[in-house]
Amino acid sequence: MDNILNIFRALADPTRLRIVLLLQKMELAVGELAQILEQSQPRISRHIRILDEAGLAERRKEGSWVFLKPGPASELEILGRIFRSDTVAKSEQAMQDQAQLSLVRKARAEMAERYFAAHAEQWDAIRSLHLPEAEVERAMLALLEDTPLGKMLDIGTGTGRMVELFGAAAQSVIAIDNSPEMLRLARAKLLESETVSGSDLVQKTELKQGDFNHLPLANGAVDSVILHQVLHYAQHPEAVLLEVSRVLKSDGIVLIADFAAHDREDLRTEHAHARLGFSDDSMKHWLTAAKLELVQTRTLDGGELTVKIWVAKKPTISSLHPDSALSASSAENLKRASA
Repeated sequence: MDNILNIFRALADPTRLRIVLLLQKMELAVGELAQILEQSQPRISRHIRILDEAGLAERRKEGSWVFLKPGPASELEILGRIFRSDTVAKSEQAMQDQAQLSLVRKARAEMAERYFAAHAEQWDAIRSLHLPEAEVERAMLALLEDTPLGKMLDIGTGTGRMVELFGAAAQSVIAIDNSPEMLRLARAKLLESETVSGSDLVQKTELKQGDFNHLPLANGAVDSVILHQVLHYAQHPEAVLLEVSRVLKSDGIVLIADFAAHDREDLRTEHAHARLGFSDDSMKHWLTAAKLELVQTRTLDGGELTVKIWVAKKPTISSLHPDSALSASSAENLKRASA
């Protein structure tokens, strides 16, 4: 009874009700809410604390920003029907807030355009070294065409391109990046993609700041993992793959797209690549050590750099690799003990 009373008390304030309605549309930063509601950030923060305590909103720190999304209160699903009704959604105040929300979307899109303009030359320099990205994406899609993605994890999401590419086939998506700036860029790009395609990418995607060496997820939390042009930034790729294996469910799938081994030292000195590509032997060794089974490899030539795609699976205990099976002497001892 106390929980429902807290919820109704929280919603009894007009500002807090407006915040909940806005969060039904999209995840918002505290500063963006202050802009839409035309109130100070400290005042907004006080309202958010009350909503958080009632389970109606959830805070997440991302660099120096704090983002809000709908909270875990189960009652929100029922209340959502009221929020979506014409009486509420088409009220004068809701329509005014929706107009302000459109300005936030526009500001995010403009930020993305500025970022791409500033970095276009750098990205084009790397892209010119290998075959067109569209061909790499077609190959990735083909390899996972008949694979259920379930809850998908995109590590090092960057601009959110892998979410755009595979998100429609996934039940839900967690997109992780260590850079708050890249997460804001991904957020803007997903909004743009959703507007163009009419998809539900924004609603089904959770953007999280995190390090690929210490993924902010529980064991066995996801069904599939994508690492697209990310692993070459890792000082210890084997540690990243151990983390991938930890958060992946049994029978889960991993797709890694990266460069084959090369000698372009400028990518290390000018673009912060910790690894100059990977050999098949190294990748297979690391995957095996992480209890992941390499099931398919694709080589994409067509430039100075060769792109490789490795697909691996996390097998069930009954199908682990031979090197993790019982030794002959251990098996014999067990046989004698059970005789």
